[in-house]
Amino acid sequence: MSKTCIPLSVNDISVLARALREQLVKCDHTPSHVELLNMLARSTGHRNFQSLRAQAVAQHLLQPAQTIPKPIDHSLIKRLLRRFDVQGRLATWPAKFTLQELCLWVLWSKLPPRCSLTEAEVNVQIEANHLFGDYALLRRELCDHALVARSRDGREYRRIERRPPPEAILLIRQLAAREPGRIR
Repeated sequence: MSKTCIPLSVNDISVLARALREQLVKCDHTPSHVELLNMLARSTGHRNFQSLRAQAVAQHLLQPAQTIPKPIDHSLIKRLLRRFDVQGRLATWPAKFTLQELCLWVLWSKLPPRCSLTEAEVNVQIEANHLFGDYALLRRELCDHALVARSRDGREYRRIERRPPPEAILLIRQLAAREPGRIR
Protein backbone atom coordinates (compact mmCIF):
# COMPACT_ATOMS: atom_id res chain seq x y z
CA MET A 1 0.00 0.00 0.00
CA SER A 2 1.49 3.33 -1.01
CA LYS A 3 1.68 6.07 1.57
CA THR A 4 0.21 9.40 0.66
CA CYS A 5 1.38 12.59 2.30
CA ILE A 6 -1.52 14.29 4.03
CA PRO A 7 -0.87 17.93 4.83
CA LEU A 8 -1.96 19.11 8.26
CA SER A 9 -2.13 22.84 8.79
CA VAL A 10 -3.62 24.95 11.57
CA ASN A 11 -4.10 28.67 11.95
CA ASP A 12 -3.25 28.66 15.67
CA ILE A 13 -1.02 25.95 17.11
CA SER A 14 -2.09 26.75 20.68
CA VAL A 15 -5.70 25.88 19.78
CA LEU A 16 -4.43 22.57 18.39
CA ALA A 17 -2.41 21.88 21.54
CA ARG A 18 -5.38 22.65 23.84
CA ALA A 19 -7.80 20.49 21.83
CA LEU A 20 -5.31 17.63 21.70
CA ARG A 21 -4.64 17.90 25.47
CA GLU A 22 -8.38 17.76 26.24
CA GLN A 23 -8.76 14.59 24.21
CA LEU A 24 -5.71 12.98 25.83
CA VAL A 25 -6.97 13.80 29.37
CA LYS A 26 -10.33 12.16 28.59
CA CYS A 27 -8.58 9.00 27.35
CA ASP A 28 -8.04 6.48 30.19
CA HIS A 29 -5.33 4.52 28.36
CA THR A 30 -2.36 5.17 26.11
CA PRO A 31 -3.93 5.84 22.70
CA SER A 32 -2.95 3.72 19.70
CA HIS A 33 -1.54 5.38 16.59
CA VAL A 34 -5.00 5.30 14.95
CA GLU A 35 -6.55 6.96 17.98
CA LEU A 36 -3.80 9.61 17.93
CA LEU A 37 -4.45 10.24 14.23
CA ASN A 38 -8.16 10.71 14.96
CA MET A 39 -7.35 13.06 17.87
CA LEU A 40 -5.07 15.16 15.67
CA ALA A 41 -7.70 15.30 12.94
CA ARG A 42 -10.44 16.34 15.43
CA SER A 43 -8.11 18.99 16.88
CA THR A 44 -7.94 20.61 13.43
CA GLY A 45 -11.72 20.58 12.95
CA HIS A 46 -12.27 17.28 11.11
CA ARG A 47 -14.59 14.49 12.25
CA ASN A 48 -11.81 11.91 12.16
CA PHE A 49 -8.66 10.93 10.29
CA GLN A 50 -10.63 9.39 7.40
CA SER A 51 -12.36 12.73 6.87
CA LEU A 52 -9.01 14.56 6.88
CA ARG A 53 -7.53 12.09 4.37
CA ALA A 54 -10.59 12.27 2.07
CA GLN A 55 -10.37 16.05 2.00
CA ALA A 56 -6.62 15.96 1.23
CA VAL A 57 -7.12 13.49 -1.62
CA ALA A 58 -10.01 15.53 -3.10
CA GLN A 59 -8.02 18.74 -2.85
CA HIS A 60 -5.06 17.11 -4.60
CA LEU A 61 -7.29 15.84 -7.43
CA LEU A 62 -9.03 19.17 -7.92
CA GLN A 63 -5.90 21.31 -7.99
CA PRO A 64 -4.54 21.92 -11.47
CA ALA A 65 -1.29 20.13 -12.10
CA GLN A 66 1.56 22.55 -11.72
CA THR A 67 3.91 22.16 -14.61
CA ILE A 68 7.45 23.17 -13.94
CA PRO A 69 9.07 24.33 -17.15
CA LYS A 70 12.16 22.34 -17.91
CA PRO A 71 15.31 24.42 -18.23
CA ILE A 72 16.68 25.15 -21.69
CA ASP A 73 19.62 22.97 -22.65
CA HIS A 74 22.10 25.62 -23.82
CA SER A 75 24.72 23.02 -24.76
CA LEU A 76 22.16 21.48 -27.14
CA ILE A 77 21.56 24.89 -28.76
CA LYS A 78 25.31 25.41 -29.07
CA ARG A 79 25.68 22.03 -30.81
CA LEU A 80 22.77 22.79 -33.13
CA LEU A 81 24.16 26.19 -34.11
CA ARG A 82 27.13 24.35 -35.64
CA ARG A 83 24.72 22.66 -38.09
CA PHE A 84 23.85 26.05 -39.62
CA ASP A 85 26.07 28.30 -41.74
CA VAL A 86 26.57 32.03 -41.12
CA GLN A 87 23.45 32.86 -43.19
CA GLY A 88 21.37 30.56 -40.96
CA ARG A 89 21.00 27.79 -43.56
CA LEU A 90 20.85 24.18 -42.37
CA ALA A 91 24.08 22.52 -43.51
CA THR A 92 23.52 18.94 -42.30
CA TRP A 93 20.51 16.90 -41.26
CA PRO A 94 20.91 15.48 -37.75
CA ALA A 95 20.33 11.80 -37.04
CA LYS A 96 18.62 12.33 -33.67
CA PHE A 97 14.88 12.99 -33.66
CA THR A 98 15.01 15.78 -31.05
CA LEU A 99 17.66 17.64 -33.03
CA GLN A 100 15.71 17.19 -36.26
CA GLU A 101 12.61 18.66 -34.67
CA LEU A 102 14.44 21.79 -33.52
CA CYS A 103 15.96 22.23 -36.99
CA LEU A 104 12.48 21.94 -38.50
CA TRP A 105 11.27 24.76 -36.25
CA VAL A 106 13.94 26.99 -37.80
CA LEU A 107 12.69 26.14 -41.30
CA TRP A 108 9.10 26.66 -40.11
CA SER A 109 10.02 30.15 -38.88
CA LYS A 110 11.22 31.10 -42.35
CA LEU A 111 7.95 30.16 -44.06
CA PRO A 112 5.48 33.03 -44.48
CA PRO A 113 2.67 32.93 -41.89
CA ARG A 114 -1.05 32.80 -42.73
CA CYS A 115 -0.73 32.29 -46.47
CA SER A 116 -1.10 29.39 -48.85
CA LEU A 117 1.87 28.25 -50.87
CA THR A 118 2.15 25.85 -53.78
CA GLU A 119 4.49 22.89 -53.52
CA ALA A 120 6.96 24.69 -55.78
CA GLU A 121 6.90 27.80 -53.54
CA VAL A 122 7.51 25.67 -50.43
CA ASN A 123 10.38 23.93 -52.21
CA VAL A 124 11.95 27.31 -53.06
CA GLN A 125 11.65 28.44 -49.43
CA ILE A 126 13.19 25.22 -48.13
CA GLU A 127 15.97 25.17 -50.75
CA ALA A 128 16.92 28.72 -49.79
CA ASN A 129 17.33 27.65 -46.17
CA HIS A 130 19.34 24.45 -46.38
CA LEU A 131 22.53 23.25 -48.08
CA PHE A 132 22.35 19.47 -48.38
CA GLY A 133 19.91 19.32 -51.33
CA ASP A 134 17.00 17.26 -49.98
CA TYR A 135 14.07 19.68 -49.95
CA ALA A 136 11.59 16.79 -50.37
CA LEU A 137 12.75 15.20 -47.10
CA LEU A 138 12.43 18.51 -45.26
CA ARG A 139 9.02 19.29 -46.76
CA ARG A 140 7.75 15.84 -45.77
CA GLU A 141 9.20 16.18 -42.24
CA LEU A 142 7.57 19.59 -41.80
CA CYS A 143 4.22 17.97 -42.62
CA ASP A 144 4.86 14.89 -40.48
CA HIS A 145 5.73 17.06 -37.47
CA ALA A 146 2.51 19.07 -37.96
CA LEU A 147 4.38 22.29 -38.66
CA VAL A 148 2.97 22.58 -42.16
CA ALA A 149 -0.45 21.47 -43.39
CA ARG A 150 -0.81 20.02 -46.87
CA SER A 151 -4.04 19.73 -48.85
CA ARG A 152 -5.11 16.21 -49.85
CA ASP A 153 -3.99 16.68 -53.42
CA GLY A 154 -0.65 18.21 -52.32
CA ARG A 155 -1.20 21.45 -54.22
CA GLU A 156 -1.51 23.76 -51.25
CA TYR A 157 0.75 24.12 -48.20
CA ARG A 158 0.19 26.31 -45.17
CA ARG A 159 2.34 26.95 -42.12
CA ILE A 160 0.53 25.85 -38.95
CA GLU A 161 0.69 28.65 -36.40
CA ARG A 162 1.96 27.23 -33.13
CA ARG A 163 4.26 28.41 -30.38
CA PRO A 164 7.68 26.79 -30.73
CA PRO A 165 9.23 25.12 -27.70
CA PRO A 166 11.67 27.28 -25.68
CA GLU A 167 14.77 25.64 -27.23
CA ALA A 168 13.46 26.31 -30.73
CA ILE A 169 12.74 29.95 -29.89
CA LEU A 170 16.29 30.41 -28.60
CA LEU A 171 17.76 28.66 -31.64
CA ILE A 172 15.71 30.82 -34.04
CA ARG A 173 16.81 34.00 -32.22
CA GLN A 174 20.46 32.97 -32.22
CA LEU A 175 20.36 32.27 -35.96
CA ALA A 176 18.52 35.53 -36.69
CA ALA A 177 21.27 37.44 -34.84
CA ARG A 178 23.87 35.86 -37.17
CA GLU A 179 22.21 37.00 -40.40
CA PRO A 180 24.37 39.38 -42.43
CA GLY A 181 23.10 42.95 -42.65
CA ARG A 182 21.09 42.59 -39.46
CA ILE A 183 21.38 45.55 -37.13
CA ARG A 184 22.58 44.40 -33.74
